[in-house]
Formats: sequence, C-alpha cells, structure tokens
Amino acid sequence: MKFINKFAFCLLLLAASGRLAAQKPIDLTSPNGQLKVSVTLGDKIYYSVAANGKELLIKNHLGLSLADGKLGINPKLASSKKTKGEEVIKPYVPVKFSTVKSVFNSLLLNFKGNFSVEFRAYDEGIAYRFITAKKGDIEVLTEDFSIGFPEDYVLNLQQTGDFKTSSEEPYTHISSMSWKPEEKMSTLPVLIDTKNKHKILISESDLSDYPGLFLKGTGENSATGTFPKSPLEFGPDGDRSQKIVKTADYIAKTNGTRSFPWRYFLITSDDKQILENTMTLKLAPKSVISNPGWIKPGQASWEWWNDATPYGPDVNFVSGYNLDTYKYYIDFASKYGVKYIVMDEGWAKSTTDPYTPNPKVDLKELIRYGKEKNVGIILWLTWLTVHNNMDLFKTFHEWGIKGVKIDFMDRSDQWMVKYYENVVKEAAKNEIFVDFHGAFKPSGLEYKYPNLLTYEGVRGLENMGGCSPDNSTYLPFIRNAVGSMDFTPGAMINMQPNVYRADRPNAAAIGTRVNQLAMYVVFESGLSMLCDNPTLYYRNADCTEFIASVPTTWDETKALIADAGQIAVVAKRKGQKWFIGGMVNGKEDTREVELNFDFLPKGKTYTMTYFEDGINAGRQAMDYRKKTKEVKSGDKMTIIMVRNGGWAASLE
Repeated sequence: MKFINKFAFCLLLLAASGRLAAQKPIDLTSPNGQLKVSVTLGDKIYYSVAANGKELLIKNHLGLSLADGKLGINPKLASSKKTKGEEVIKPYVPVKFSTVKSVFNSLLLNFKGNFSVEFRAYDEGIAYRFITAKKGDIEVLTEDFSIGFPEDYVLNLQQTGDFKTSSEEPYTHISSMSWKPEEKMSTLPVLIDTKNKHKILISESDLSDYPGLFLKGTGENSATGTFPKSPLEFGPDGDRSQKIVKTADYIAKTNGTRSFPWRYFLITSDDKQILENTMTLKLAPKSVISNPGWIKPGQASWEWWNDATPYGPDVNFVSGYNLDTYKYYIDFASKYGVKYIVMDEGWAKSTTDPYTPNPKVDLKELIRYGKEKNVGIILWLTWLTVHNNMDLFKTFHEWGIKGVKIDFMDRSDQWMVKYYENVVKEAAKNEIFVDFHGAFKPSGLEYKYPNLLTYEGVRGLENMGGCSPDNSTYLPFIRNAVGSMDFTPGAMINMQPNVYRADRPNAAAIGTRVNQLAMYVVFESGLSMLCDNPTLYYRNADCTEFIASVPTTWDETKALIADAGQIAVVAKRKGQKWFIGGMVNGKEDTREVELNFDFLPKGKTYTMTYFEDGINAGRQAMDYRKKTKEVKSGDKMTIIMVRNGGWAASLE
C-alpha cells in the first residue's frame, strides 16, 4: 500500500513539474540586452515586455479567431527557433536616413494547427506577427490584441467614435486606469508615457489585405484591439464616398497561407529616440518597383488653402481656379525651384469625371507650360472617382501628369486597405506618384510602393484655428514618428491663439512665423506643401528661400532636444548641408535651450543662417529675426523660442 502511495505521489510530482515546465517563459532579448519579451504558454499565448529589468507591459495576450477555430487558445507548441537577423536597408524615399541598419533577435514559435507567431527584439523595440499555413481562404472573425499596464500610465491618443475617420482628431491625454470600454476608441499610433523614464509607441507595419488596428480601453488598466468588419455592400453617399450598408461577421477574408501585419512597440528611455524611429521601415515589405528612377520626391505649391487668390500689382487677371492663376503658381514654383503645383478640387469639370478638365483651366496648356518651366502637376481626386476609373492613371501618364492627391477614404477596413494597394500598384505601372488624404497612418505600403510619397491622416493646417502647436508639437512623437505626413505647412499669416481670426482666402496659422519654417525640417514627408499664397511668399522672400531650400529626403537625422508634446529640436543632413528645426508648444512664454553642435564633423566650420522668434513674437507672431553665425563641432549656443514658437537654420 505504501509503495502504491509513493508511486502515486511521484506521478503527481511529475505532472506538476510538467505543468511548471510548460509555464516556464521563453525569453527573447534585444541585441544590446536591454529589452526583453517573455512568452508564456497557457490557456492563451501570453507575453510581457521589460526594459532594463522593469516590466512595462504585463498580462499581454494574442490570438486569431477564425471561422473554423481559434488560434492561440490552449496552444500546443510544436517547435521553436531563435535566430539573429541583420540587414542594411536603403529606402528609395528616405525621410529619415538614406541607410538604415536593422539588427534583431528573432523567436519563431510553431504551433500545432498550422500557425506560428514570430517575435522580434530590436534595440529600440519589440514586434510580433502571426503566420498561418492554412489551405484556401480563411475568415478572420477577430484578432486578440491585449496589453496590460502595471501602473497608471498616460495614454496619448487620437480618439474617434467611429471606424469612419480621417484621423484628424486632436490628441487626448488620459489615464490608462480611467479608459473605459464605453469611451471612444483610438487610432494608431498611440504613445504611452509610463511616467517613469520610458515611453512606448504602438503601431503596425506590413499592413496588407487586412484591416487597420484600433485600440479600446477595458476599464481594468489595459487596452484591447478592435477592428472594422469587412464591408459586403455599399450604397450612394454623394460624389466622393459610399455608405457601407452591409458588413460581414468577419474582419478579413484572406489567403490562409500568409503572414499578418506586424504589431510593434517602440520602447524608449529618451524622447529623442522617438524622433529617430525607423521601426515601420524595418518591418515593412521590400520595394516591388524595380525601376524607381521616375519617382521624384519634392515640394509643391498648393492653391486650396489660400483659395487660389494671388493679388497685387503683378496680378493683372481675375484670380481663381483658371488658366492665368495656375500659370502664376507655376511661375512662382519655377522661380524658387519647387518641383510641383497641386491642382485641387475645381481642375475638372465635375468631381466624378476625371477625363474632362474645367474649360477655364485648360489643363493641357498648363501641362505644357509646366514642362517648359520644369514644374510638374499633381491632380486632386476623390477616391470614389479613382475607384470607378482605375484606367485614369494610363490617361494621366499620357497627358504628362506626375502625381495624384486622392481624398476622403476615411476608412481602414480590409476593402479600403486593399484599395490603397491597388491604387499605388496601378499608379506605379504608369509612373504616377500618390498622396493619400483622408487617410490612415503609414503602415509599410510606402516602402513596398515608394511612389506612395505621403499620407495625410493628421490634424494639419487645413483645420485652421483647430490646428494649434499644443497639438502639433506631439506630431513628431506620434503620427510623424511612423511615416510621412502631409501637414501642409508654410503659413505666412501667423497669429497667437488669443487673437486668431482668419479664413480663406486670408488663411492663417496659430503659432509664430518661425514655428512654420521649422516644420519643414522637423516634419517628414516625401511630398511637402507650400500652402500659402505666392503673393505672400514673394513679400517674404527670405522665408520662402529658406523653405524652398529644405529637402524632403534626408541622409541623416539627429534629434537634439526632445520632450514629447513640449519641444522638438532636430538636425538633419542632406549631402554636406545641415538643417535644424525647433518647435515648442504654448505652455510657456519663452523657452531657453542650449544647442550643442557636436553632431557636425570635426575640423569644418559652417556658416549658419538662422531664423529666430522676434522679441515681440509672443504677441505679434509674425515677428522674426534672420541672422548668420559661424559654427563648428563642439560649439554651443543658447536659443530662445517664445510660446508656440520655433527656430530654424541651414548650415553649409
């Protein structure tokens, strides 16, 4: 009897030790050893994320619910493999660096049921994705994206009450403990402030044939993912959109053998690291355009914001959306070396017919004239018109059009994500580049198809008085940190918020003149707008010359001073020339900060031309000073920025 009891006891011990072994975490650390993701398999696939031994995200779990079963519930591990990865990436449109070194450690977990989960640990962050090997198509009912917070964090969110959104809402800043399920969800990216040194930026990359991820609060100091359902039927909704009248019970119907989007967490101990983030690029698919030489990033003069109303002694015609006015914009662009003009709504006879130009415009003559002046033309279109006329790219190429600005998508369900890719693919066949407005955030497609130069998806200058530096100073740390952003800067009428009164044609921006100049350096976009009236640019030639000299692609980015939402000062290099841009919010009357020029190569002296807020810019936002100074590596300089102000410089 004693023998039987001892035998049973041993069996219990073996079973218990087996359970403990099954629960032992599988750890993956970053190459520098500072970040760690620990994966635990139980009733779900759990993982935690730590930096320097401190847990930052806990009780996280992931899974995919398919119509024929749930992946990640009571998972059975078949095998696992750890590898190291290293590559050098040279993006064709380099908005931060012309060369990016990608080094990571990888953990591939293969599960019974023909699916895998791959984790990667970079020095700057953690990422994971699902991989399936199922026959035929699969229906994804939902995806489990769940993250937990060990303490009360501050969540910097762009909240929306609906999946139909242009992603132009202002940021809100809420306690992680207070975010309840019934409150508005958030678009990506999301910036988490742990209030204890670290910040975490959440976004996604390699988004293809799958809906975009949104986050919702749980009321339990955690957040979970939510996705728009896949649309099945549409109804009319005016000339520029469609209503979804029927949706599926799934979020995606897709190929059963595929990799799914990367979910990534940029983890930083210094806000400067956010300004230098390249995680979207590192996780994006490679370019499929074999001959991209025709893709020319650059700047564009834009008429909509100033309502196409140049005026003054040199304007001897009735201004408006007509031939003479657009020729005036072309002449302005040519004078300052601006590559393009945008022809917004009004260039065509109707918004639904992209083949019949407005007779007042004479598009063919403008294309000819622009070519003579070395200025290309970009045409605005609604997404619905493009969808109904996908052969327009062939026609536009034959006409000589260089790019298109496509507007009002306002969705990121699977259908619309596929639409984005279909558009840039068709545009690339015909050597046309694309600017998506009314858009979701960059998610890797811009690297697969580098003719996708920029996305809007931002509370930009077109929001007039609704666009303030208190919100815009967050952009380099959230929206712009994940990819190109068409903010449309360049206002020459500048006001402090307490006196703001403006509308088109005399549109104005909140913040100082130099705040606007700095945006061209701080913000990133493969296509950058000059939003204001050529008349005002001519009258402010020194500002215009600086703006037009700022590249849209860069060889190197060096963050100098950073405090998310408060201040961003960045140095960027193109060839041998450096630029510096600095922006602050309106929380303080003045900010004094010290610039250290140790990023410059040693042994070389630069002539720095810089713009600073004028002594009265705190009240009269158009006050600025232009100065020059000799600087070299190791020099230091104190700069002052007023409320909602800036600082901008070129060094050569």
